Amino acid sequence: MSKISAWVNAARLRTLPLSVAGILVGSGYAVYHDCFDGLIFSLALITTLLFQILSNFANDYGDGIKGTDNDERLGPQRAYQSGKITKQEFKKGLIITSILSFISAMLLILVAFGFENALMSLTFFILGLIAIWAAIKYTVGDSAYGYRGFGDVFVFLFFGLVSVCGSYVLYAKTIDWLIFVGGTGIGLLSTAVLNLNNMRDINSDKNAGKNTLVVALGQLNAKYYHLFLIGFGILSLIGFYIASGFSKWIYLSTITVILLIKHLSFAFKNKKPKDLDPELKKVALSTFGIALLFFVIQFFVK
Repeated sequence: MSKISAWVNAARLRTLPLSVAGILVGSGYAVYHDCFDGLIFSLALITTLLFQILSNFANDYGDGIKGTDNDERLGPQRAYQSGKITKQEFKKGLIITSILSFISAMLLILVAFGFENALMSLTFFILGLIAIWAAIKYTVGDSAYGYRGFGDVFVFLFFGLVSVCGSYVLYAKTIDWLIFVGGTGIGLLSTAVLNLNNMRDINSDKNAGKNTLVVALGQLNAKYYHLFLIGFGILSLIGFYIASGFSKWIYLSTITVILLIKHLSFAFKNKKPKDLDPELKKVALSTFGIALLFFVIQFFVK
């Protein structure tokens, strides 16, 4: 693995589509309400992708220095684990990505609110700082919340409520409480991806002292929790569609639910955690597919 390949590996490109799902749903709702702005959309995507890459770098670094990423781990080899990126190089990478994320977030706030709406600007400024902190503290430091079973909460909040609802507010400059239902749906489906990842890594996490929610629940209860996340996530999105009065064509966006149902059947029958790794892509891309179709369809129907 070359140095460049190691950094690309640490960025975990396969996680990036899921990270923008919330932006797509919030932006699609803005299209529906005729307040969409292309520049805000572009900056929101860039900011979200930078936050996700920062989180991935921090996760690779944090799990690496704690010894969680070892030969017992069933997923792909991480960059720090491979030895291609040193501890000091990772620290510099985290600092640079944090700065880029902050600059992008500030530009987004400036374009969206200008200097007229100080309260909104301050709120999003604080959210930006919290997002940077959350991205780093997931696995880095003695008090890393990912090692204490709180990863699910933060994924739900930032991939769901903050991403979906926050992106809509950037356009509309006001809060529409109905969007929280859509944010709940995307948040739960995103949390299902993390839960599946932790189901795959349950043994290595347990041995390394990484007390994820799956470790606390056990494999069987984690499967029922997984069913809740996907089942209630889908119901939340359908409820959002119904309550918003969207055109019937918007339900085409849920076509990937078929893949999620097949996935649930496989997950419940699964007895070998390593076989869950390919399922991560299916759940992540299904969620992204729902969001992308929702966004695109809004441009053609009302």
